[in-house]
Amino acid sequence: MSRNWIAKRYWLVGASDGLGAALAHKLSAAGAEVIVSARSEDKLAALVEELPGTARFVTVDVSDNESVVAAAKEVGDVDGVVYLAGVYWPFSAREWDADQANAMADINFTGLMRVMGQVVPPMVARDKGHIVITSSLSGFRGLPGSIGYTASKAGTMSLAECMHADLRKTGVAVQVANPGYIKTQLTDKNDFNMPFIMTPEEAAAHMFDHMNTDHFKANFPWLFSLFFRGSQFMPDWMYYRMFS
Repeated sequence: MSRNWIAKRYWLVGASDGLGAALAHKLSAAGAEVIVSARSEDKLAALVEELPGTARFVTVDVSDNESVVAAAKEVGDVDGVVYLAGVYWPFSAREWDADQANAMADINFTGLMRVMGQVVPPMVARDKGHIVITSSLSGFRGLPGSIGYTASKAGTMSLAECMHADLRKTGVAVQVANPGYIKTQLTDKNDFNMPFIMTPEEAAAHMFDHMNTDHFKANFPWLFSLFFRGSQFMPDWMYYRMFS
């Protein structure tokens, strides 16, 4: 399957840099009209100038419901929505940072809920649409030193699964992408080795390929994903001994 992107309108939420910006370039080059959103107006304006096709930006703060409602109204009806917004700070339960943990939950997961609340009902009413949710390989099972982030990504993955279960026999397609490590300002905070780390452009290529299929879930890089998917089948004593 290969989607027809020509003149399709896609709203990318969380696209000022990194994976979101790289995916915006992919969609724009394929012929889609792209609306990019994030909090940083300067970064969004610069991105729109770089895109080869029709594009514009709408600022949004996904942690603020009024901002999400206003942005969705300004964006209008779209053929597809890709949720990429996320924040990340690495710390364990032994050094709990309440503000950072709350921000990860509020932007990575609850922000997704706010955006879906505005875009899903119109798509269901039209029986037409394409929703792509960015989760993470870390969402498959709890990890050490990842309070907030892993839990929020498990939530996004679960929400995508629920939506797919409800909408898979309708005209609204739901997909979830679970990438591994991507070289961004977020992963720059990590002080450990990150196997199979991808550039934003490499990750965007995986996502775009996935969006051109009718498959629900994509886990990449494939070899690295085997560790996370396989961990679901490990007994607790084995898993925590290996991953802690």
